[in-house]
Amino acid sequence: MFVDEVDIRVAAGGGGRGALSFRREKFVPRGGPNGGDGGNGGSVVIVATPRKNTLIDFRYHPEFQARRGEHGQGSNRTGQDGDDLLIEVPVGTLVFETGPPDAIDADAPDAAQASPPRLLADLTADGQRVLVAKGGRGGRGNARFATSTNQAPRRTEPGEPGEERRLRLQLKLLADVGLVGFPNAGKSTLIARISAARPKIADYPFTTLTPNLGVVTLSDDRSFVVADVPGLIAGAHAGHGLGDRFLRHVERTVVLIHLVDVSSASGRDPVDDFDVIREELRLFDPRVAAKPHIVAANKIDALDDPSRLERLEARVRQLRLPFYRISGVTGEGVGKLLEAAWRQVVAGRAANEASLASQNA
Repeated sequence: MFVDEVDIRVAAGGGGRGALSFRREKFVPRGGPNGGDGGNGGSVVIVATPRKNTLIDFRYHPEFQARRGEHGQGSNRTGQDGDDLLIEVPVGTLVFETGPPDAIDADAPDAAQASPPRLLADLTADGQRVLVAKGGRGGRGNARFATSTNQAPRRTEPGEPGEERRLRLQLKLLADVGLVGFPNAGKSTLIARISAARPKIADYPFTTLTPNLGVVTLSDDRSFVVADVPGLIAGAHAGHGLGDRFLRHVERTVVLIHLVDVSSASGRDPVDDFDVIREELRLFDPRVAAKPHIVAANKIDALDDPSRLERLEARVRQLRLPFYRISGVTGEGVGKLLEAAWRQVVAGRAANEASLASQNA
C-alpha cells in the first residue's frame, strides 16, 4: 500500500531531576552535599533512508516518544541521558510542523486552517536528518548549589520537559522523468516495457492508483529513474479524479514525458487531451508546467485514423516541443524516446549542479 502523507506526534524525553543527597560516612562529619544532576532527555530525529519508499508504517504508528533522562543520585552520580529516537522516512520526504500535539484536534475539519504547516526540512539525500523535538535538560542536584555561605543546600531542580510537536510527513518521489497523461494513455504499459516495474495494467480508467517508480537502463551504463503518475483529468488541480494528490510527485522531476493516446479507443480527441493536461499542470504549479516536455503519441500500433496523429503533431510542433511516435505494446519508437529523455536528464542534472555550485560560492 502506497501512503505519501501522514500526521504524527512526537515527544522528546524529559530531563531527570537533580538529587538531594549528603555525604554520611561514619568518619566524615559534615561531609556536605553530593546530589548529582539528572540526565538529559532523548531527542527525536527524523532521518532519510532509501530502505523505505512509503509512509505506510506511520499510518498505524503515529505516536513517538523518546526516553527521558534518569534522575541524579548521591555520590555526585549524574543520571544517564535518554537515548535519541531516530525515525526513518523515505528519501524525498518533507517534514512540516503543524503545531503542538494537543493544540487542536487533528481530525477536526478545520484543523489545517487552525495551524498552517511550516516546513522544517526537505530530506532529499540518504542520511540527511532533522531534529524535530529536543530533549529536556536534566535538573541540577544540590551539590551544584553549595557556596561558602550555604554549605548544606537543600535546593535541587526538576528536569525540563522535552519538546512535543505535531508533524505532517509528505513524500515526493525522487525521479528524473515523470510520465503524465490521461487515464489509459499507456503510461503503465510504457514503464513496464522500459524498466523492471510491474504496475497493474488494464483497459479501464484509473487502473493505476499509486505512483510507480522504475529504473531505465541504457547502453554504456547510463540510467535514470522514471515515475508513472496516476492518470490526470480536467480539474485534477482542484481535486477531480485522483486530484492533485499525486501531482506533487512530478515536482522534482527534470523532464516530463507527456503520453497522448492517438487511437480511437478512448473516444477523446488527442489534441484536446494534450491541451487539457498542459493546462492542469499550469494551474497546479507554473514551475511544473515550465519543465522540459517531450510529447509521445502512443498506441500508433492501434491507429485507425491518421488524421488524429497528424493534428496532434501539428499542435506540438506549433509549441516547438519534441515529438515522438511510439507504441508501448510493440516497442516501436521507444528507444528514440528514451535517448531524447536521457539528453534532457543530463542537461537538467548539469543545470542543477551549476545552481548548487553558485549557491555555495
